[in-house]
Amino acid sequence: MSLKSQKRMAAKLLKVGRNRVWIDPEEIDRVEASITKNELRKLMHDGVIRSKPKLGVSKDGHGKRTKGSGSRKGSKFPKKKLWIMKIRALRKRLRKLVSKRSITKPTYRKLFGMTKGGAFRNTGHLNEYIETNKLLRRK
Repeated sequence: MSLKSQKRMAAKLLKVGRNRVWIDPEEIDRVEASITKNELRKLMHDGVIRSKPKLGVSKDGHGKRTKGSGSRKGSKFPKKKLWIMKIRALRKRLRKLVSKRSITKPTYRKLFGMTKGGAFRNTGHLNEYIETNKLLRRK
């Protein structure tokens, strides 16, 4: 009772895969007896052989594609935006120090270059560097 060749031929006629061919379980004897494509066409016309509907997206596949926030790695902020925010804060601090006349222009230029090179993590780190290297102007 092998319907392998009938299923294969029916799949070709229906232009679907073998898994999508449906054979009426009550009419298996008629399908087994048919050995030509014309006989299979007649069975298709009678509704004994049909193609199953196309399946949509499975829940498993959908879950794999749309992983939750728990599986995401790294910061949600783009690195460039973080850099822009950091560099603006550091430069603002340097401008403030120059306008208050706490540091000299040459010191400002040196620290500006260091800031651009990524020497400081944040303004606190910049202040710490200025204090440890005694770059503040004496009053």
